[in-house]
Amino acid sequence: MNYRFYNAKILTMETTDIIEGELWVQGDQILYVGKGGDAAAICQSLSIESILWDREIDCEGNLLMPGFKNAHTHSAMTFLRSRADDLPLSEWLNNQVFPMEAKLDGEMIYHLTKLAVLEYLTSGITSIFDMYLTPETTARACVEMGMRCVQVSGTSGQEGFEASLAHMEERYQTLNQLDPLHSYFIGFHAEYTCSKALLEQVAAMAHKYKAPVFTHLSETKSETEGCRERYGMSPTKLLDSLGMFDYGGGGYHCVWLDEEDMEIFRKKGLSVVTNPGSNTKLASGIAPISAYLKRGINVAIGTDGPASNNCLDMFREMFLVTGLAKLREQDAAAVDALEVLKMATVNGAKAMNLPDTDVLAKGKQADIIMIDLHQPNMQPINNIPKNLVYSGSKQNVKMTMIQGKILYENGQFTKAYDVEEIYRKANEIVTSLG
Repeated sequence: MNYRFYNAKILTMETTDIIEGELWVQGDQILYVGKGGDAAAICQSLSIESILWDREIDCEGNLLMPGFKNAHTHSAMTFLRSRADDLPLSEWLNNQVFPMEAKLDGEMIYHLTKLAVLEYLTSGITSIFDMYLTPETTARACVEMGMRCVQVSGTSGQEGFEASLAHMEERYQTLNQLDPLHSYFIGFHAEYTCSKALLEQVAAMAHKYKAPVFTHLSETKSETEGCRERYGMSPTKLLDSLGMFDYGGGGYHCVWLDEEDMEIFRKKGLSVVTNPGSNTKLASGIAPISAYLKRGINVAIGTDGPASNNCLDMFREMFLVTGLAKLREQDAAAVDALEVLKMATVNGAKAMNLPDTDVLAKGKQADIIMIDLHQPNMQPINNIPKNLVYSGSKQNVKMTMIQGKILYENGQFTKAYDVEEIYRKANEIVTSLG
């Protein structure tokens, strides 16, 4: 379909300046972003004779911007939302999460992922970086619902050495060919859930395919100290010594990196994906975001899963990124809100290898959200980008478009989703798990 959005404020994220004008979408791509004016003259500048609109949308002065990239999540963990709360991480993981996950099957994960997708859309999230069990059914749910999804292997010693590697390589070969909305990364759950031999084989696979690798990394102090006890070095240094990051990648959480770890991230061009909501709830610590930014490290933002957060809300995450950094540094100027907005959009696209979704520009994918500025929390209009971080909320998401398709608009899911059936199925699964 072809869309003309007019009477819009536009935040392209190429800069944080606001354009007053129009945005045109042709099929799955952005055709034009600018001040608008004579349509014939614009078409001539685009080297097209004319364009027929399927729909023209008066934005009424509301904001168009790139969709948020949720750069770390475990979507199907919706079944554990508010079920395993107020526990230390090790107890939460080993006594609650792992035993319950052992009861899941692929079909359950398919339905539970669909529930998460609905929540992503209400938060203006247009891409997710997901790590979970049965990636095939996660992929099916996301593709069916129109959600752009990058998956990463969560392989670990629990599955068995050979099985883990074989499944990861097979998925790398097949799931990267599945659909334009879907891709798949080499990865593993964490250093502490894998043997050194398994880690060495994952690194070898990364070299075979010249591929980046992502993993949970230095999420807690005890995890980091445990690695030092086992190997005499931090998780980052261990993985680097194995050649794990020779083709890029990065880590989720990265709360406890030291100076040498940060230098490895800088030199290898790795991405940090910070998860402040989850790290706060599980008392894992506050990541040194200011230090990462000073070193030029790419920092993206994730919600983590709905068991440890518990909501999939990028507005809350953005506020926590800057708020916690200010507390950590005892400096109200630390981690400017404009930098945080970049983390939630441009930097997330970089971490996820989605360069066609980072900004609003001609030829980019039409992954666009509309923010309702006609609500009290967005008034007066002083500084829109900063207000998104400090005052914005999910209630301001007026529209979510992915790949040129409007999936959520004015509080309604506009694709053929049977929303109540998704809710019913999720509750049925939770009841069956006991």
